[in-house]
Amino acid sequence: MSVSVCIATYNGEKYIQRQLTSILEQLNDDDEVIVVDDCSTDRTVATIRQIRDRRIVIHSNDRNRGEVFSFGRALTLAKNEFLFLSDQDDIWVPGRVSLMQRRLVESGAGVVASNFRWITAAEDPLDVQFDGVAARHSKRRLANIVDIFAGKTNYFGCAMALRREFVPMIAPIPSFVESHDLWIALASNVAGSNVHLDESTLLKRKHDKNVTSTVSTRSLYRKLRSRVVFAMSLVVLFYRRSQRSAAGRSFNHRDVQI
Repeated sequence: MSVSVCIATYNGEKYIQRQLTSILEQLNDDDEVIVVDDCSTDRTVATIRQIRDRRIVIHSNDRNRGEVFSFGRALTLAKNEFLFLSDQDDIWVPGRVSLMQRRLVESGAGVVASNFRWITAAEDPLDVQFDGVAARHSKRRLANIVDIFAGKTNYFGCAMALRREFVPMIAPIPSFVESHDLWIALASNVAGSNVHLDESTLLKRKHDKNVTSTVSTRSLYRKLRSRVVFAMSLVVLFYRRSQRSAAGRSFNHRDVQI
């Protein structure tokens, strides 16, 4: 059961080596790390190459396209059975890979979502309150979709892993999508193929260049636009699910209902 780790990088030279070290320690020889660099202007790519690990494969975008495109591209380039998403500045907790793989196999789900703990830039514990996922809510899929619509921060892409066979439900990611995290979370709930873990499987670094914010500061326009994106996303995802069903195929290893 081989693993592909999908990372989107952009000007991440400061923390990328620490992150990759925590990842590589958990991988086997036949696993891979797919890095899609979004035209970094610092030494991100050079820093990665200095690690000199044959499991790392770097792909560079032709121009700056943003993290949603980069993560979508990484997912389509991945070759192995289990795909893990990773940010460029976190630290994986030992045992993360085996735990999430095992839960995917046991549940038959296409996507597993876990929790994490916040740390400072210097890797000290940080007390930040946020909504996470709960194992007991794995099958309340309609309520999970409603939570996504309401803007609750339950799901984070960096805390997710999925089966390769679920990629057609996710990719290509439409250009109107604002967050790959919520797109994947919405897709897994629409497909009825998600499972939650109570455990924290990584340490998420909080610093001044984070893309993810712990506080919502969006304008009214941005909030309204997100509602439109949500509706458009549902249309695309229900269509993809219906196409899969029409072909007599499922995203699950067992029957799961929304």
